[in-house]
Amino acid sequence: MDRGVEGRRGRFLNTLSGRFLILTVAFVMLAEVLIFVPSIARFRVDFMTLRLEKAQIASLSQLAASDMVTPELEAELLANAGVYNVVLRRNEMRQLVLSSTLPSPVSATYDLRASGSWELIRDALACLVDPTEQIIRVIGNPVQQAGLLIEITMDNGPMRTAMLDYGVRILVLSALISVVTAFLLFLAVQRLIVLPIRRVARHMAAYAEAPEDARRVIAPTAEIEELRAAEEAMEAMQRQLTGSLKQKERLAQLGGAVAKISHDLRNILTSAQLFADRLEGSADPTVARAAPKLIGSISRAVALCEATLAFGKAEEAVPVLRPVDLAALAADVAEAEGLDEDGRVAFLVDVPGGFLVQADPEQLYRVLSNLVRNARQAIEATGQSGTIEISCSQTPQEWLVRVGDTGPGLPNKAREHLFEAFQGGARKGGTGLGLAIAAELVRGHGGRLELTRSDSEGTEFLIHLPKGA
Repeated sequence: MDRGVEGRRGRFLNTLSGRFLILTVAFVMLAEVLIFVPSIARFRVDFMTLRLEKAQIASLSQLAASDMVTPELEAELLANAGVYNVVLRRNEMRQLVLSSTLPSPVSATYDLRASGSWELIRDALACLVDPTEQIIRVIGNPVQQAGLLIEITMDNGPMRTAMLDYGVRILVLSALISVVTAFLLFLAVQRLIVLPIRRVARHMAAYAEAPEDARRVIAPTAEIEELRAAEEAMEAMQRQLTGSLKQKERLAQLGGAVAKISHDLRNILTSAQLFADRLEGSADPTVARAAPKLIGSISRAVALCEATLAFGKAEEAVPVLRPVDLAALAADVAEAEGLDEDGRVAFLVDVPGGFLVQADPEQLYRVLSNLVRNARQAIEATGQSGTIEISCSQTPQEWLVRVGDTGPGLPNKAREHLFEAFQGGARKGGTGLGLAIAAELVRGHGGRLELTRSDSEGTEFLIHLPKGA
């Protein structure tokens, strides 16, 4: 039971309401303490001032009827004033008007005429802390201009008792005020802040369960300006996210349909390619001339279907990293693309022998193959000769692989969505799948693929492969 109570108490203290309640009580008590200290100092001054006034009245009575005041009456006047001696200075003369025997020597003198605020606060706190009963001398100005100075000796015990009683009443009242204030503020915070925040949290949880359901989008209702702005921002974000999810769902369905169509179309085109191969041996000159073009068109269609199917997979396999000879891998890519140093599209490998990078050889091959194929097709489209070059370098943090060409450069439209599939390829009629797949494979290695240059003198891509684990 105790453990459950402590758990609930701990959960409450970790809530916004609980912490606000604690802070409110603490700050109200601090304010009351700051008020209490000067209040107790003022109470002490008022207490001594009242003793001075009573002593002045008693001394004036003595002066008015000096011959009629007996020692018994004088003792009664001093007892009613709560003092032992009264000294009155009138006309530059200091006169002991009333007197009695002091039980002990005077321990301290307090001049109310010249004491500052800090000095009064210090003396009041010292009186509260020190329980020793002492005889003190108090000096002040007489009321109603009845003299130049009045001086009394008194016991500080009754004054300290009155100060303690006053202090206890102030502290009790302060505690009551802090509790009531904290409770009212707690209710206000619950109503104005906590409940709207909980409403937003409930909307977020409900929206997270079914973000595609537009009915779960929050409707701003908060009256507080800041919360209203937060709800409006959340509403805009949720509507945008819901729209994006619906679009993604439609694209996913479309992608699945395209993958199925591409799969069947690839099989049909493969059969057509076999028949087209037989046309190359035809004796008809017209058929013989048209056959290579037909085969090329079918080959490109088959390649597009295969690329679409590859991109439509849920995800690429996790790369299996091992040391890869970059020069040998580049040579394999050149051979597969039918490139050499003496062809119309020359291929150069500026990679030192034995230069090793840590990568998945199959995936790195696909990256280089996509980049080299794009470069070759761009150069061949110009009808002129050109060069494709693969080079490398390294830093303490990563390996850098450059693939450059002397082609015509990329169109401006292609650069806007360079690594996004189906957003426009690097050449006319392209889909952009090659660069999208290459960038995805490089990201799987923890690196990145970037375009460093593309102008009329050529294009250069840079592959960053990290050396860290």
